[in-house]
Amino acid sequence: MTLPYTLIVKEMNDESGSYFYGTYAELDGCQSTAASMQELLEDIREAKEGWIAVKLEHGDPVPEPQDSFSGKFVVRVPKSLHQQLAMKADQEGVSLNQFVLYKLSK
Repeated sequence: MTLPYTLIVKEMNDESGSYFYGTYAELDGCQSTAASMQELLEDIREAKEGWIAVKLEHGDPVPEPQDSFSGKFVVRVPKSLHQQLAMKADQEGVSLNQFVLYKLSK
């Protein structure tokens, strides 16, 4: 129950009013809402415990928390785009990786 699952919290303002919504990225369907952040944190912890208990009772697998990301991914691009990016990176005097990282972070 103490594993570091990824908690996603959003402050909501809709026709229902203002409230907080929380869900765990790895636990599909495990979610809760509350009027305050403190209440949400308590409610979502209880929801997580119940969600995991039900999975275990039925012999269903319980996902592990997401491990840290490596910071590396591969993207296939057309040769012409690769050439354009490489040329622009060269013009800027930086590596292709640095140039693409800059463009992605905008």
